Amino acid sequence: MDSQHDSAPASRPPESARSRTTLRVNGTPHTLTVDHRRVLLDLLREDLELAGAKKGCDHGQCGACTVLVDGRRVNSCLLFAVALDGCEITTVEGLAGDGEELHPVQRAFLDRDAFQCGYCTPGQICSAVGALAEAAAGHPSHVTDPAAPSGEPVTLDRDEIRERLSGNLCRCGAYPRIADAVEDVIP
Repeated sequence: MDSQHDSAPASRPPESARSRTTLRVNGTPHTLTVDHRRVLLDLLREDLELAGAKKGCDHGQCGACTVLVDGRRVNSCLLFAVALDGCEITTVEGLAGDGEELHPVQRAFLDRDAFQCGYCTPGQICSAVGALAEAAAGHPSHVTDPAAPSGEPVTLDRDEIRERLSGNLCRCGAYPRIADAVEDVIP
């Protein structure tokens, strides 16, 4: 099913400043005519009404807007939507797929009470899903032992989890429980 949207701010830019773009968001293709200046976060929240990713700092420093693009975690407030033509975008709303069951990371966050106000939680969850995939694919972090075999899955201990999630800020200080939740889903 292909949905059609007209993505434009109140004052419409000239046609030369807009492009037709197709994004696959949470498994559904969306074809939009997008202002070249429009960032992914605004498109998700305002045009597709997916309010999970939050606008925190709007400078890529807090991680509240974290989503997955082609499986990699990104700050959606920094990416122009037109640059993502043809990409697969997964938001916190799409992690569980079509089923009623929550994604294991979502379930772990609930079980561990890994949130307080909840504002950063969608970004924290998407970041954790991305971090788990990165470690499984053998991508090292700043704290990965340099002697670890290259390309082999990285063992996620508490230091690895903290380092990999350090780009996501929680103003309430739920960090210990967030790390606990991630530990709970390590394969």
